[in-house]
Amino acid sequence: MTALSRTSVLFLLLTIAAGLASLARAQSAVDEGRKLAFDRSKGNCLTCHVIKGGDLPGTIGPELKDMTARYPDRNELVAIIFDETKRNPQTVMPPFGRNRILTDQEISAIVDFLQTL
Repeated sequence: MTALSRTSVLFLLLTIAAGLASLARAQSAVDEGRKLAFDRSKGNCLTCHVIKGGDLPGTIGPELKDMTARYPDRNELVAIIFDETKRNPQTVMPPFGRNRILTDQEISAIVDFLQTL
């Protein structure tokens, strides 16, 4: 094997490894977001929303499905969770970010999860 081909193979293996690590991190964020969305003491999304796979959902808010189609701009969904009162002052949805119920990282993980629905 020539030095060039060894370098190419090494580069390819490193690229694959980096891609797999990235996929693992993304799946971890989705799993964390799902956990938070279903956690009755933290994200608590199930209290108001029907979410596939959740037990005892509420019906105050809309069903959380087809989220990527409904919110193609991820930032819009982040903003809704952070403080929906900016968009809809009459909402009953808590301002999870503004009131520090959830961190920015937790909101991001929930959005990662919601985008899988």
